[in-house]
Amino acid sequence: MSTGKEASTATPAGTAAQQSEKQKKVASALVRYRVLAWITGLWLLFLTGEMVYKYLILENSADAPSWLFYIGQIHGLFYMLYLVFTVDLAIKARWKAGTTVATALAGTIPFLSFVFEHKRTIQVKSDYNL
Repeated sequence: MSTGKEASTATPAGTAAQQSEKQKKVASALVRYRVLAWITGLWLLFLTGEMVYKYLILENSADAPSWLFYIGQIHGLFYMLYLVFTVDLAIKARWKAGTTVATALAGTIPFLSFVFEHKRTIQVKSDYNL
C-alpha cells in the first residue's frame, strides 16, 4: 500500500536526476561550442593574414600560392560547424534569440569568437552550476 509521503519523496529525486541530466547535456554542448569557437577563431585569423598578404603585400594577387585559397574554405567549413554547435548550446541553455545571433556572428569578426567564448562560458557555467 502506498502512502502520500512516498510519492512526494520520489518527485524531488526525479527532479534532481532531471537537473543532473540537463547539466550533463549543457556541459557537453558547452565543450563542443568552446572547441569550435577556438578553431573557428584561429582559422579566421589565418584567413585575415592570408588576405593581408594577398591583397596588401603582394603587388599582384594572382602571384599568391594556390594553397592560400584553401584557408578560406577551411574557415568556412569550421564556421558552419561552429554555427551548428552554437545553436545546439543555445537550445540547451535556453538563450534568447539576440544572444544566439550575436554569438553566431562572433565567428565572422577576428578575435571576437574568443571574447564571446569566454563570456558565454562564464554565463553558462554560472547559470547551470557547472
